Amino acid sequence: MARIWILLLLAVATVSACGNESNPFDEDEVVDQTPGDGDDDGGDDGSPIDSDRTLPPGTSSPAPDASIFRREGQNDDGGGYVSSISYDSGLDTFTVDGLAFDGGNAYTRVELSGAGGAGSVGGYAVYEAPIEYQDAETGTPINQLLHRAIYGVSTSGQTEFAIVRSGGYVPYGFGGFVYQRNGSVTLPATGQATYSGKYAGLRVFDGTSGLEYTDGDMTIDIDFEDFNAPDGVKAEVTNRNVYDIDGNDITDDILAAMDGTPTELPTLHFVVQPGVADTNGEITGSVSSFTYEDGVASEYEEGTYYAVLSDGADNDLDAEEIVGVIVMTSDDPRIDGRTVQETGGFILYR
Repeated sequence: MARIWILLLLAVATVSACGNESNPFDEDEVVDQTPGDGDDDGGDDGSPIDSDRTLPPGTSSPAPDASIFRREGQNDDGGGYVSSISYDSGLDTFTVDGLAFDGGNAYTRVELSGAGGAGSVGGYAVYEAPIEYQDAETGTPINQLLHRAIYGVSTSGQTEFAIVRSGGYVPYGFGGFVYQRNGSVTLPATGQATYSGKYAGLRVFDGTSGLEYTDGDMTIDIDFEDFNAPDGVKAEVTNRNVYDIDGNDITDDILAAMDGTPTELPTLHFVVQPGVADTNGEITGSVSSFTYEDGVASEYEEGTYYAVLSDGADNDLDAEEIVGVIVMTSDDPRIDGRTVQETGGFILYR
């Protein structure tokens, strides 16, 4: 069956502890809203990003003393565009323009039964589009497609991410991610640092429709003396869980279907490889996880991570926090021929 993808306008809400309204994406940082191809073009103006490796579209000339904005480029798996942001702090809703069959475009907080509390997964806010929309002339109800969004903002407000995916399609469906630094970073020239926090994301499928949530604990360690070296950055996501669309924990169902019947989902690691970091505080590379049976390792998941360092709000602490997104795929052990695309975000602190 041929896949037909349409453009996606993705938008997210800025939710902070003080309830201020703000636009999480500084349009001054984006030179052109024309998308890259998502593979070898990181700049929105059609030119490569001023960096030594491939990064998502967004800020075309990043610098350590400036804000940096990144978004998922258009790709064959349904990645979309970022634009048209509108947030209502009084109603705790945000608007997503240009995404078909998502009601009146106003996403509201989700009530979940067990995935980390009402309206959140892993401590990050979860939103949903309406499931029904009325014909303006006749009042006849029209069923809408399944859409969910996760939004995270740091305690300082200096880093944030958003992920939108649709579970209403047999392929992965339309979606996108955004992450950004709202300010600058000062990279230490010596020493090491460890960062920790929560990871949370959305899971969609190629082979069936549907959507699941996921979360876990995450750490990143950085050797600033060898930041650009192949082994200068290492990370892992542990204590991983998966929840169904209502927030019920279904991790044990996945474990029971896996070869060797492990007792927990595999730990996700950043792959040790050269050229993952630059002087702007941006980091990107590969991720993978493995299962083991009779001492033999088999790759379970593979994908890519994207992240950026920020000084945060502590004037006495350089490179205080990290925000980023991971996109990876795996075979679903529960259903033959079905693959999972997991897109997760994280905000970590020193």
